[in-house]
Amino acid sequence: MAPPPPRELLAVFEAALLGPAPPSPSQRVELLHAVRDAAPAFGALLSFPGPKASDRTQVESKEVRLPDMPPITLDDTDVQTALKLSDELNLNEFECVRLLVDANRQSVALDQGLDADLMSEIEEQLQPLFNDGLQHRIITLVKELNREEPAGIGRPNSERYVLDFRGALVERRAIVSRERLSLSHCLALSALIKLMSPKEVKDVFSILKDCAAEANQNTSVELQITYGVLFSLVATFISDALSTSHDKGSLSSSDSSFRHEFHELVMRTGNNMTVEGFVGVVRLVWSVHLMLTQDRSNSREMSDIWSCLEIICHQNSFEFLWERVLKTAAYQNDDEDIVYMYTGYTHKLMMCFISHPTSRDKIKEIKKKAMIALSPYGPPRDHREDPARNGEQGGQPTNEPFVSLLELIREIYQKEPELVHGNEELWNFVIYAGEDHTNTQTLVAFLGLLSTLASTEVGAAKVYELLQGKFYRSVGWSTLFDCLSIYEEKFKKSIQSSASILPDFPEGDAQALVAYLAVLQKVVENGNPMERRKWFPDIEPLFKLLSYENVPPYLKGALRNSIAAFIKVSPLLKDAIWNYLEQYDLPVVTAPLGHNTATQIYDMRFELNEVEARRESYPSTISFLKLINALIAEERNISDKGRRFMGIFKFVYEDVFGPFPQRAYADPQEKWELALACLEHFRMVLSMYDINDDDIYASVNTSAPSSIGRQLPLLELLKDFMSGKVAFRNIMNIILVGVDSIINDRTTQTYGILLEKTVHLSLEIFILVMEKDLALADVFRPLYQPLDVILAKNHRQIIALLEFIRYDYLPQIQQCSIKIMGILSSRIVGLVQLLLEADVGKTVIEDYAACLEFRFDDFQVIEDTKNDVGVLILQLLVDNIYRPAPNITHLLLRFDVNGSIERTALKPKSHYSCLKVILDNLEKVTKPDINALLHEFSFQLLYELCLDPLTCGPVMDLLSTKKYQFFSKHVGTIGVTPLPKRNTNQSLRISTLHERAWLLKMLALALHLSDISSPVYREACVAILYHTFGQCADNFQSTSLVHSRDASTGIGNEPANRNKVMDLLEVLQFRCPDTSVKYPQLLSNLGVKSKIEEILRNSVTCEFGGVYYYSERGDRLIDLEAFHGKLLQISQELNSQLSEPEKSELKESVHHLLKWAWRYNKNLEEQAAQLHMLTGWSQIVEVAVSRRMSLLDDRSQLLFELLDASLSATTSPDCSVKMAYILTNVSLTCMAKLRDERFICPAGADSDAVTCLDIISSKQLPNAACNSLLFKLVTAILRNESFETLRRRQYALLLSYFQYCRSILDSDVPPSVLRFLLLEEQEADDDDFTLQKVLKEHNELAQANFSIIRKEAQAIVDLVTKDAVHGSEAGKAISFYVLDALISIDHEKYFLNQLQSRGILRSCLSDITNYLSKGNSRAISNIIKERAGEIDKKSLIAPVLRIVTSFTSLVDSADFLEVKNKIVREIVDFAKQHQSVFNSILRENVSGANLFTLERLSLVVSILSKVWAYEENEECSYIQDLFALMHSLFSLDFGSLNFMQSPNMIENQKSEFVAFGLCFSLISYLYVLATKKNMRFQVSYDHNNDQQQPTLQMVSDLLNSITLVLERVAEEKYMLLNKVRDLNELSRKEVDEIIKLCMKQDCISPNDNIRKRRYIAMIDLSCMAGNRDQLITLLLQIAECAITILLVHFQDEACAKDLSPFSDELFPVLERLEHFKEDKVGRSLKLFHRSVTTLKEMTIRSMTI
Repeated sequence: MAPPPPRELLAVFEAALLGPAPPSPSQRVELLHAVRDAAPAFGALLSFPGPKASDRTQVESKEVRLPDMPPITLDDTDVQTALKLSDELNLNEFECVRLLVDANRQSVALDQGLDADLMSEIEEQLQPLFNDGLQHRIITLVKELNREEPAGIGRPNSERYVLDFRGALVERRAIVSRERLSLSHCLALSALIKLMSPKEVKDVFSILKDCAAEANQNTSVELQITYGVLFSLVATFISDALSTSHDKGSLSSSDSSFRHEFHELVMRTGNNMTVEGFVGVVRLVWSVHLMLTQDRSNSREMSDIWSCLEIICHQNSFEFLWERVLKTAAYQNDDEDIVYMYTGYTHKLMMCFISHPTSRDKIKEIKKKAMIALSPYGPPRDHREDPARNGEQGGQPTNEPFVSLLELIREIYQKEPELVHGNEELWNFVIYAGEDHTNTQTLVAFLGLLSTLASTEVGAAKVYELLQGKFYRSVGWSTLFDCLSIYEEKFKKSIQSSASILPDFPEGDAQALVAYLAVLQKVVENGNPMERRKWFPDIEPLFKLLSYENVPPYLKGALRNSIAAFIKVSPLLKDAIWNYLEQYDLPVVTAPLGHNTATQIYDMRFELNEVEARRESYPSTISFLKLINALIAEERNISDKGRRFMGIFKFVYEDVFGPFPQRAYADPQEKWELALACLEHFRMVLSMYDINDDDIYASVNTSAPSSIGRQLPLLELLKDFMSGKVAFRNIMNIILVGVDSIINDRTTQTYGILLEKTVHLSLEIFILVMEKDLALADVFRPLYQPLDVILAKNHRQIIALLEFIRYDYLPQIQQCSIKIMGILSSRIVGLVQLLLEADVGKTVIEDYAACLEFRFDDFQVIEDTKNDVGVLILQLLVDNIYRPAPNITHLLLRFDVNGSIERTALKPKSHYSCLKVILDNLEKVTKPDINALLHEFSFQLLYELCLDPLTCGPVMDLLSTKKYQFFSKHVGTIGVTPLPKRNTNQSLRISTLHERAWLLKMLALALHLSDISSPVYREACVAILYHTFGQCADNFQSTSLVHSRDASTGIGNEPANRNKVMDLLEVLQFRCPDTSVKYPQLLSNLGVKSKIEEILRNSVTCEFGGVYYYSERGDRLIDLEAFHGKLLQISQELNSQLSEPEKSELKESVHHLLKWAWRYNKNLEEQAAQLHMLTGWSQIVEVAVSRRMSLLDDRSQLLFELLDASLSATTSPDCSVKMAYILTNVSLTCMAKLRDERFICPAGADSDAVTCLDIISSKQLPNAACNSLLFKLVTAILRNESFETLRRRQYALLLSYFQYCRSILDSDVPPSVLRFLLLEEQEADDDDFTLQKVLKEHNELAQANFSIIRKEAQAIVDLVTKDAVHGSEAGKAISFYVLDALISIDHEKYFLNQLQSRGILRSCLSDITNYLSKGNSRAISNIIKERAGEIDKKSLIAPVLRIVTSFTSLVDSADFLEVKNKIVREIVDFAKQHQSVFNSILRENVSGANLFTLERLSLVVSILSKVWAYEENEECSYIQDLFALMHSLFSLDFGSLNFMQSPNMIENQKSEFVAFGLCFSLISYLYVLATKKNMRFQVSYDHNNDQQQPTLQMVSDLLNSITLVLERVAEEKYMLLNKVRDLNELSRKEVDEIIKLCMKQDCISPNDNIRKRRYIAMIDLSCMAGNRDQLITLLLQIAECAITILLVHFQDEACAKDLSPFSDELFPVLERLEHFKEDKVGRSLKLFHRSVTTLKEMTIRSMTI
C-alpha cells in the first residue's frame, strides 16, 4: 500500500497523540497502520533520485507517464517549471512533475502520559526503521543540507527565494534551516528510541563543532540546530549510562576503544570560544557518563574522569551551559516539547553529577575554593549584567564554578518547577550548599536557588522550614529581619544626630538582602493560603528602609516586590500595607495635570529623575508601580472612580511614561518592565472604572475648579488618546516598530517576552479606549475625536495594528488585532481601500488565512471561546458580510474588491485565503471535539454568504460544484451522529447542535435559491435530497451523481440510503433541563428572595448595571461576575444582622445561586441550540416539500412519514411548546403539499392520454394512515403544555386535514359526474379502483374520523370553545372555523347537540356580542367599514355566522318542541342584539358584491330564513330587509352580474353558486310564510304602500330566471363533459388555454409533458362540471319552492280569481320547464314535472276564467 501523504500522516499522528483525550481504539488502529504504511518513506527519508537524461526528454515531450498515475499532459510552463526544479534541487525530472501534481501536499513529538502499550506498539513499528539506518540518514541530512549545492541551500547563483504553501516568497536558506532544525529535533528524539552507535556519536560530535563555529547569537534557528545536535549527545550518553536494558545501549562500558578515542576527541581544546563552550558541555556529559559506567579497578578511567572535571571547572562549563544555552532566547523560543525534553535531560545530567561520589568530591573542592577566592565584601555581579558591556570575552568564565553550578541548577528548576517534587538528591545538595557561606556571592547564588525551589507550594513550605534556623547557623529568616531592623535603627540614629550625610549602604549587604527578599517573595506567593498567614506575623520591617535616600534603588525594589506578595494573604494585611506605605514609603507629590511643583523634595519623582535616571536603572520605580497596581487591583470600593489615585496616575502619566522613550537604560529589560508597569496601570484605569454623563459634562465645565481631587484618571487618559497626545504617541511608537521587528526581538533577545507583553497590553488598551470613546466624542468634539479618526490621520498606524495578526507567539496578541480589525471595519468605510492602497491587502489575506489554519490544526482545547482566534476571525467575517462593499469579509475571502463583488469567480484552490481554509476543513470535519465551534461558525458564515445578495452568486456557484455540493454529505455524518452527553461535555453538545442547524439551514437555502435548469445546480439539489431524504425521483436516478463512486459525494456507496430527516428529528428529541431557580430557605426567611428575583427580572446587560450579557450566538446569559457582585452587595447589607452560623449559611446560599446561574446559562444555551437545529430541520423539510418535491419519488409516502414524525414528536413529553410550534408549521406545509398531490399526474403510463380512472386513482393516503395522523393531531392539540398561537396552527392543521379528507378529488365533483365519465370510458367494472370502492373507502374514512374526534369530544369542545370565547381575535376566528368543521363532519349532529345542551351556544353568542360591541358607542357598521380590509381575512363575523347557521339545522331536527323553541329563541335574540351588523350585511349592493360579501349575505339570510318566521315582533326591520333583497335579487339578470364577469371561470362558478344559494334561502323563507304561516302575496307590487312586500310577480320573475339559467347550466355541463371526454384529442395549445382559463398556470412548468397538462385540465374541467351539476340541483330546488308557492296561491280560491293576467305571463315559463329532459340535467324529474304540470293546468284554468 502506498504511504499516506505527509500532511495526512501528520494529521493521523496528531489526532491520536495530541488530542485532549486518550486515543480511541479506531485511532490506535489507524495510527499503527499509518506507521506501518509510512515505513518505506521513513526508511528513505528525503532520499530522491537524481536527474536522468531519458526522463528529461520525456518531460520535454510534454507527456509523462508516472507508475501510479494516468498519463499527465504538461504545457510549456509546466515543462519549464519542472526542469528548473530539477536543476535547482538536483531532483529527477519525474519527481519534479510529481511535485507539481501534488503541489499542496513535519515531525511529531510523542506526548507524555500516553498508554504504555500503545507506545510499545509504536516503538516496535519504528525499531526496524532505526535498525535499517534511519538515525544515520538523519545525521547525514543535518550535515549535507547545509552545503552550497542543489540538494542543500543551493549554489551561489541559484534562486534565493521560493514560494511557500501560501504562495508567499521566502528565502531558500531559511526554508533549509527550518528543515535542518526539524531534523535536529528528530535526531534528539531518536535517542529516546535507539542510542547512537560509536561512529554516529563521533559524527554528531563533529557536526556539533561545525554548527557551533557557524552559530551566531542573533541567528536563533542556527543556535537551535546546534542545541538539537548537542542534546542528542546529552540524551545518548545519559540514557546509555542510566539504561538497564542492554538491547538499547550501544556505548557499553566494554567498548574501551571508543571510550579512549572519544575521550581524546573531547579533551582537545581549540581557539574558538563558542565551539569550546559547546565542547565543554559535552565534556560535562562525558564525565558523567564515565562516572556512571566506570570500572573502579581501572585507574586510567579515574584519571580521565578527574582530568575531564578539571578542565570543566577551569573553563567553567557550568556557566556556558547556564548563560549561553539555557538562558538564551533561542533556547526559550524553541518548540515547547523539545525544550521540555532538553530541560529534562539537563535535570538528569545534573542530578547524576551532584549525587555521584566522585563529582561530589569535586563540588566540595570548588565550593571551598570559592569560599577562599571570593572576597566577603566584593559585590556579586548582577545577573542581568551583560558581560560584553564590561569588556569581558564571551566564553571566558566570569564566576567561580561553584557559583555557576548553583545558578545552573536554579535555571533548570526555574523552567520546570515540578521536577523538584520528590527529588531527594536535590534537597540533600541544597542542605550542603547552604552551609558555611563566607562571602556574598555564594550566599546570593544559594538564596537565588532557594527562591526558585520555592516556586511551588511544596517547595515553598520546604524552603520556609529550611530557613527557620534548624538547618543553617547563619542563613535564615531571622537574619533577614534582624538586618533590616539594624540598618533602620542605624539610619534613624544618624538622622537624629543631625548628620549631613547618611552612611553608605554596603553593596554586598544590599545584594544579600535582595536575595533574601526574593526568597521571601516566592515563599509567600506560593505558600499554602492557610499556612502562610501564620508564617510572618510582622511585616513592618519591610517598609522602614523605603524612605531613606541612601538605600540602593534595587534594594527598595526588592522590598516592595516582597511586600506585594503579602497583598493576597488576607484583606486585613492588604489594608495594613496601605497604612505602612503611607507611613514609610516615599510620597508622590503631584500638581494638577500640566503644572509642576515649585519646590523640590525627595519623593518618587525625585528618586526617578535624579537617582535612578543617573544610574540608567529603575528598579525602585518599577517596584513602586507594580506594588501600587497590585493594591489598586484588589480594591473593591470603586465608587470614587479613581479620584483618590489621581496623584498616582499623574505620576505614572507625566513622570514615568511620558519621557519613557527618551530615557537611557543600562538593561533593556528594565525599559520594558517600566513600560509594562505603566501600561498595566492604564489598563486598570480603563477597565475598572466607568463614567456617566454627569462626569463627562463636569469635565468640560470650565467654571469648576481644576484640582486633582476633582479629576478622573479615566477621563484624562481618554482625552490623551482622543487628541493623540503623549500616552497615545508612546504606545503607538511601540506598535509602529512593526510586527517583524518584534518577532525578531522576541526570538533573539532575552527581553523579548517582556516586549511581547508590552505589545499585548498596548493593543488591549487600544481596544478599551475604543469601547468608551464614542460616548465622549459628541461632547468633546472638535477638540477630542474618536480613536479611529486619530488613527486614520496616519495609515501606517492602522496597518501596524492590523499586521499583528501575523504574530503567532502569543495568541492573545492575535486576538487583540482581530478585535481591532472588527472595530475599525465597523467605523471606517474605506478600510479595504486603505489596505489596498498601502499594498498590504494580500499580506493581510494570507496572514488571516494562516492564523485560521493554525487554529484549525491545533489540538489544544480552548476553554474560553471568547478568546479563540478562530472564532474571532469567523465572527469578524460574519459581522462584516452586510457592511458596505467592498468590506473586510470580501477582502479576506478573496472576492474581487477592485471590481464587481457579485461577479467574482472564487478560486480557493489557487488563491490562499480564509475561504480555502474553511472549505478544506469543512470538507473533512476533523477533530470535532476540538473544532466544533469553528465548524459551527464556518457553516454559519457560508449560510450568511449564500443569503447576502452580493455574495450569493459566487458562493452558490462555488458550493454547488461536485467537490462540495453544499457539504450535503455531512447530513449522514455529523448530522445524525449521537449528541455528546450533557454531563460529559455540554459545551460540545451545544456547539454540535448549532453546527447541524447552520448546515441544514444552508442546505435549505441552497434548495430554495438553486436554478435547477442548470445541470450543476440540479445535481447539487439532487445530492442534497439524496443525502437528506435518502431518495430522489426515478428520472434523476440515471444521473452520474447518483451512481458516482466518488468518495466526495458518497452517493451510490450505500445499498439502501436511510431517510436522514427522521434520524435528525430523533437526535433533536430530548428534554432540556429545568432552568427555574430554587432559592435556599435562608434567603426566603431573610426576605431577600424578592430582591434577587427583581435582579433577574431586569433584562438590562451588565454594561448598564444589569446582570446579563449576550453571547457570541446572541443568547442572553447571566454574567456570573456581575451576578456575584449583586449577591455580595446584598450579603454585606445583611451581615450586620446575622450570627456566624447564619453568615456561613448565607455564603453557602450565594455559592448555590452562582452554581445555579452557571447551570442556567448552559441549559439555556442548550435549549436555544435545540430550537436552532429544529428550525434548520424545519426549513430544509419545508423547502424540499414546497419547492423541490418534483425531484423526489414516492411523494405521498414521504409526506406521510414527515407528517407522522412531526406529529409524533409534538406529542412527545420531551417536546417543548416552542418546538411544538415549529413542528406544527412543518406539518401544515406537508399537509398542504399532500392536498396538492391531486395535481400531480400519476406516473407509470406509457401513453399521453389521461382518463377519469387517473383522477380516481390519484394518490391518497390509506385510511389507516389518515386515522393515525388524526389521532396524533388530536393528542397534540390536547397536550398539557400549550399556548394560543400554537393551538391556532394546530387548528389550521386540523382544518387542512379535514379538507384533505373531504372527497376523493374535490367536493365540487359529485359522484354523478365521475360515474358519467367512467361510463363514457372503457368498461372498468373489474378494476380495483372503481368508483363504488373509492366512495366506500371515503365513507369509511369519514366515519373513522368522526369516531376519533368523538372519543375526545368533551376535551376538544372545551378547548376550542374556550379559545372561541376568551382567545385573541385570530384565535376566536379559527376556533369558530374549527367548530364549523366539526359540525360539518357530524352527520349525527352530535357536536351540535353537545354545544346546545351544555349551554355553549348561549355563551358563544354572548361572548360574540361583547366582541362585536367592543364596549364603545360606535356603530358596528362603522367598525366594519373602518376595518373592511382586515375583516375580509380575519373577522369573526363569517365563522360565527357559519356556527349560528349550523345551529339552525337543529330547529328542524329537534325532537322536542321546547328544545326547538329554546334554540330558535337564542338565535333570534342573537340576531336582535346584532341588528346593526345584520342590517349592514343585508343592505350590501348585491350586483357589485364579491364572493366574500355574498357568502356573508347568504349566511345571514339563511339564519333569518330559518328562525325569523317564528318571530312575531318586527322591531328589527329584518323582514323588510329580506323583502327588499328579494325584490332586488329576483329581478336581476343573472347573466350580467359583476361577479360573473371575472377572468377566472372557476371563481365565476363559485360566485354564481353562492348567489343562487342566497336565492334559495330567500325563496325558502317565502315558502315558509306561504305554507306554514298561510301568508298570501299580492300579484304585483303596490306603489301606494311604503313598505315592500313579496309578490307573485317577483316569484314568477325568479322562476323565469331559473328556467333560463337551468337551460344554460345544463348545456354548460354537457359541453364540459364532452370536453373532458375529448381531452386526449386536444393539442398542447388547446390544453394550455383550458388551464389558463381556469387560472391554474402555477400547477405546471414549461418542462411538463402533455400528459400532465391534460391531467390538470381534466381535474379543472371535472371540477367545473361538478359545480354545474350541483348548481342544477340547487336551481331545481329553487324552482320547486317557487312552484309550490304559486300552487298554494292558485289553490286558494280567494287569490285565484285575480291571477288571470298573471297566468298569461307564467304559462310560457311552465311550458319551458315541462320540456326539460332527464338526460340533460342528469337526474330524475318525475316529481318536478308533476308539479309543473299541475301548476300549468291551474294556470290554463285561470286563463280561461
